[in-house]
Amino acid sequence: MKGMLGFLGTVVGGAVGWWLGEFVGLTLAVVLSAVGSGLGLFLVRWLAKEYLE
Repeated sequence: MKGMLGFLGTVVGGAVGWWLGEFVGLTLAVVLSAVGSGLGLFLVRWLAKEYLE
């Protein structure tokens, strides 16, 4: 369950980062996608720890 949630958090965070960065350019889109993926994974794992355990 945690693995699936981590995957979903990473995908959604990366997509949001890409969407925000594409307005400026490709390089910023890639960077914000990586940052968004990391933040999405962190947030989902924190939420799972707080509410599912």
